[in-house]
Amino acid sequence: MYKIMFVCTGNTCRSPMAEGGLRKLLENKGLKNFDIYSTGTAAADGFPATTYAIEAAKLWDADISGHQSSPLTIQAIRNADMILCMTTHHCQDVLSIDSSAKDKTYLLTNYPDPGCNGDDIADPIGGSLDMYNQTFLEIGEELGRILPHIIEVAKMKGEVS
Repeated sequence: MYKIMFVCTGNTCRSPMAEGGLRKLLENKGLKNFDIYSTGTAAADGFPATTYAIEAAKLWDADISGHQSSPLTIQAIRNADMILCMTTHHCQDVLSIDSSAKDKTYLLTNYPDPGCNGDDIADPIGGSLDMYNQTFLEIGEELGRILPHIIEVAKMKGEVS
């Protein structure tokens, strides 16, 4: 099982949308040997995705209505094979908790290039549904771009045939 963790701030908008979007892309390709999850650098346990995040994810028929927020922990970091962050700040937060995660932590918009430099995915919290839709489409564009590489990396690790 190849484990991918998305990281944002509250784990109720961007990272659940990314989690749901990637799950849908993998499902559409018939790939099941992936464990996709998300956390937040300032998240509390057990909060649902925002109503607008749930609605925006429906653009790809991704259902994130059952999502429950989870804080970023050293265990979550160590459990992941790949960590995809929404902002440079989130990357820095991951590495401040566990510097040994450097080789598996990426900024979503810069993957597969290493490091935490690149463009941030803006936080839509408090914004309109249109803003959430735009954020989801931006995340979706990045997921579509990186999907072949993610599959290839998982194959190289023997997790996908």
